[in-house]
Amino acid sequence: MKNDKTSGFCDYVHSIFNKQEFQISNIQELIELSVYSALAFFIPMFLKQPQFLVGSLVNMALVLAAFNLRGIKLLPVILFPSLGIIAGGYVFGGFTMYLVYALPFIWLGNALIVLAFKWLQLQHNLRFFPVLWIASAAKTAVILGAAFVLVSLAIIPKAFMNMGMLQLVTALVGGTMAFAVQKLKNRIPSISS
Repeated sequence: MKNDKTSGFCDYVHSIFNKQEFQISNIQELIELSVYSALAFFIPMFLKQPQFLVGSLVNMALVLAAFNLRGIKLLPVILFPSLGIIAGGYVFGGFTMYLVYALPFIWLGNALIVLAFKWLQLQHNLRFFPVLWIASAAKTAVILGAAFVLVSLAIIPKAFMNMGMLQLVTALVGGTMAFAVQKLKNRIPSISS
């Protein structure tokens, strides 16, 4: 009996992560996967500063991925931003090595933004901007909460506590940018059909 409940839950989660705002071809999905993954990795690696711009563009890629990619194709966009920061080594300057300790929490925060849009907007039809606030607050809470614990345990420097408000603002700005891009995409017949 427990297997049936587990299987039902897994099927439900699978169905959520496979939702799209509108159906796109496999080729278009692969193109968008490539674009969002490249943005997520290379912007933090090469653009580096200002963090406001880097974070906003990364969050835009996360929200666009939530609307347009399915299943495992979401993972690169969730994982690549922090890997791009580490590869570039400049966004946090001398503190970049400490970012390794925060990686699981950054990945969880990124996954929460994607899940919030998949579940609250695509599954339950909530309006975009309330979902954006919920998703942004959830991401910020996870990352800031983890930073607080890691700073309290003297694992990472106190400077990481400063990123809380920046996380919230860049998630809101990036999400708003994604909203505009998605609306434009919806108006182009070859992309939305």
